[in-house]
Amino acid sequence: MSGIDTGDTAWMLVATALVLLMTPALGLFYAGLVRGKNTLNTFMMCIAAIAIAAVTWTAIGYSFAFGDANEIIGGFDYAFLKDVTFAPREDSTIPHLLFFAFQGTFCIITVALVSGAVVERMRFGAFMVFAALWSVLVYAVLAHWAFGPGWLFNGGTLDFAGGVAVEMASGFSALAAALVVGARKDYGRQALLPHNAVYVLLGAGLLWFGWFGFNGGSGFGTGQNSVLAFVNTLLCPAAALVTWFTLDLIRGRTVTAVGAATAIIVGCVLITPAGGFISPGWALALGAAGAVPCHAAIAFRPRTRVDETLDVLAAHGLAGFTGILFIGFFAQKSWNDLSDGLFYGNAGQLLDQVLAAVVTPLYAFGMTFLLLKLIGLVMPLRVSEYDEAVGMDVTQHGEEAYVTGEGAILVSTESRGDDAVPVADPA
Repeated sequence: MSGIDTGDTAWMLVATALVLLMTPALGLFYAGLVRGKNTLNTFMMCIAAIAIAAVTWTAIGYSFAFGDANEIIGGFDYAFLKDVTFAPREDSTIPHLLFFAFQGTFCIITVALVSGAVVERMRFGAFMVFAALWSVLVYAVLAHWAFGPGWLFNGGTLDFAGGVAVEMASGFSALAAALVVGARKDYGRQALLPHNAVYVLLGAGLLWFGWFGFNGGSGFGTGQNSVLAFVNTLLCPAAALVTWFTLDLIRGRTVTAVGAATAIIVGCVLITPAGGFISPGWALALGAAGAVPCHAAIAFRPRTRVDETLDVLAAHGLAGFTGILFIGFFAQKSWNDLSDGLFYGNAGQLLDQVLAAVVTPLYAFGMTFLLLKLIGLVMPLRVSEYDEAVGMDVTQHGEEAYVTGEGAILVSTESRGDDAVPVADPA
């Protein structure tokens, strides 16, 4: 069709598949970080995000994000894919239908990210209801502000691939979710350690692989923006890894596998908003410097009473916040054709970035807190202490990740009191 570039379309088809791969990869990463009895449930929350967010995105989320009703919300222009066809969208060189699918994978992974704050104790049914509402009322609205014809985008905020709607949104929503759902019953009383570091490393590696589509695809073609973001997605996580190794050696004289995997994620998040706006040299600097506050936040969090289980706030919220602000200082027009940052003489760009870094956490935290409180009025948000002790795999899905025969948990179908003690199946 007129206006369609086949090369750009081919790349965006690949990029869309790469971003979708990130959600099962996240499931693997998260599953390795929890205790063995919660492996399947943790992974299933990510699988549920694919199903639910894909449906809500098709029905109304995409329209809220990319319709042009006003600068706050997109309206119903594209509800149920009305007028979303093979023709290109505005000045795009790819089919509108492909643009819809690519952006949908962003919504999916962001919903899955938030689950990391409440794994090991949130009811699966309650999470699915939350995922449906959050994908429309939080993600789609923030995507409209930053990606669509929303007020942040129109005001000059630069966000290449999701520092606002993906990273800060998931991180600060995770904090709200952890506060509302509450801590695990054993939090602060015993070590709650990752059960499979190999899963964690494999998940992180697949996430990094998928991130080349996440950031490289956000240039929506095969031009310079995509190439720059692609290269920066290699460099920034590598620099973050070097910094993380150094900090681990200073702090504990060992370099841990879980720490290395976390550093990869932090580096990918740091470059997500900045990938197409800063030079490769500044991408290295962002990874090296941005890893420091994220490392400190993850080390400090267990000393608090906030059981934000898998550190979504530090690894995504804080890293996304850092990346958004970094643009304000070091964006370089010679690399992005849009704007310079403060370091290159444009103080106004920093002000635009600061505005996004303030309003996004406030909206994401506030709306998530409100949504969970309202859902909690209709249904319980978390399982009983008995079910939590038995494990989420058995009680929520009737399955176990690791079936050993002897010692398998016997779960009664009758109602159980919270003070009940799990028993072993003598068979």
